[in-house]
Amino acid sequence: MPAVSRRTVLKGAGAVTVGAAAGHLAGCGTGTEGKRRARESERAGVLIVRDSGGSHGAALRRSIYAPFTEETGIRVETVHFLHGQMLDQIKRGDPRFDVMDIDMHVLEWFQQNDASQEIDYDRLKNAKDVGIADFLLTSYGVGKSYWASVMGYHADAFGGRRPESWADFWDTKAFPGPRSLQSSFDLPELEFALLADGVPMDKLYPLDVDRAFKSLDLIKDSVRTFWNSGDEPGALLVRREVTATSGWQGRLEDRVRHGAPIRYEWNSARRRANGYGIPKGSGNPDDAYRLIDYALRPQVQARYAEAFITGPVTPAAYAYVPRSIAADLPSSPGNLFVGFDLDTEWWLENMDEVTKRWQEWART
Repeated sequence: MPAVSRRTVLKGAGAVTVGAAAGHLAGCGTGTEGKRRARESERAGVLIVRDSGGSHGAALRRSIYAPFTEETGIRVETVHFLHGQMLDQIKRGDPRFDVMDIDMHVLEWFQQNDASQEIDYDRLKNAKDVGIADFLLTSYGVGKSYWASVMGYHADAFGGRRPESWADFWDTKAFPGPRSLQSSFDLPELEFALLADGVPMDKLYPLDVDRAFKSLDLIKDSVRTFWNSGDEPGALLVRREVTATSGWQGRLEDRVRHGAPIRYEWNSARRRANGYGIPKGSGNPDDAYRLIDYALRPQVQARYAEAFITGPVTPAAYAYVPRSIAADLPSSPGNLFVGFDLDTEWWLENMDEVTKRWQEWART
């Protein structure tokens, strides 16, 4: 899952690792260089990917890693280091992973810290001239999937009426009941406050922070809780603790598929992307490129989308996605143009200050 601020990215101790390749710390030689060479020798034929694990990691294993291994013979092991741990390893010249699957704004943060290799697009034939958005083809990372934050609500909350905009979310007279918004564990939802106040989607950035907080003040008394995990918004709705909330679309859709009486609205969704990057000091960049290129194939993108309710970045993938599933993906033709893409550069420049102000606002 994505990080909030540099402080949030760097704090936190401990990491869960999966795969024996992550645990090889001993070896010949002394110091970091000796350990790094020992690990490279021990993990020959193994590609170590840092991903977020959990149900996402399981979906990646089914849809990408296992078929990649079957085709190439390259075994994929995974680790789930926190962002600060990743950066520390790279700075020491000893990253214990070869490729990273992570939010694009974190990849950009790594690039600003001189922690990632520049992407060689000549080695990625499935990224060339295939319609992937330009902002996902960066010097420090390649976009691999879209996800989105949306407005969710209980299906029976409003007498058959349906909130269709963030202005409706803010209108607690027409659509009564308690609300929930995302806490500061991820990027604050200032965009939704501005949209509720009448700012057009194409005029959001640079964000007018003062105006956003004035808008947030209007709904603060109705915000019962601030959610702290991807599954919490759906749970709040199912338990009827709130009538409407922001939430990650994939998590809400998963509940819908299991029969939960909740709905969500695509209009003005905040769309983001995960991508692949290669850390400086990667012990296996050749196979890293092979995996990245494999994951961008249209058929593989489609298989991953079915496994984890995530939007392909390669438009041709939709030829392989069933229509019933495509309707629920953030990059489908029906959903792509009713939402907006988060401006990672603006957030990286402003997130410390904005997050501090958000935390103070939420406490008072």
